[in-house]
Amino acid sequence: MIESSYALYKLIVLYMLDKVNFPLSNAQISELFLEKEYTSYFHLQEVLNEMLESNLITAENTKNTTYYKMTENGNQTLHFFRKEISGEIQTEVNNYLEKHAYRLRSESSTIADYYKAGDDDYAAHCIVKENGAILVDITLHLPTERSAQEVCENWKQKSQEAYAALIQILM
Repeated sequence: MIESSYALYKLIVLYMLDKVNFPLSNAQISELFLEKEYTSYFHLQEVLNEMLESNLITAENTKNTTYYKMTENGNQTLHFFRKEISGEIQTEVNNYLEKHAYRLRSESSTIADYYKAGDDDYAAHCIVKENGAILVDITLHLPTERSAQEVCENWKQKSQEAYAALIQILM
């Protein structure tokens, strides 16, 4: 039997990451935990930090988002302790992932970040991934920070349109 709720929370995070074939963001993981009232946001952040420190998960950061992936260590831990996650919780996680599958995949597959590129310009780095493969990876140099922010904000909604236009123009 699991000694603490923190251990169960770690297993739930590992279970979530095992059920998808793409990284999940901090917000996506938090949404399930808060929706199901498993724990508070702050306790979940402690759990995620402990998991990073113990190499159960890895994190990739963009300006506004942290994405988590399970490590081999995490996979082995889940394999040994999966039975400690109740059938009810597994069903809740499965239902959540199924209900939100398209949105979760889309949010994790469309990435945009910007940075100061030189003295007078900024760069917006925009990516679209599908099943782990990069479909589009483009960096646009822009004159102002605001324009770079705007490109990144719009990329989430318009990346498919931009990809289709690029393919049409180039083929």
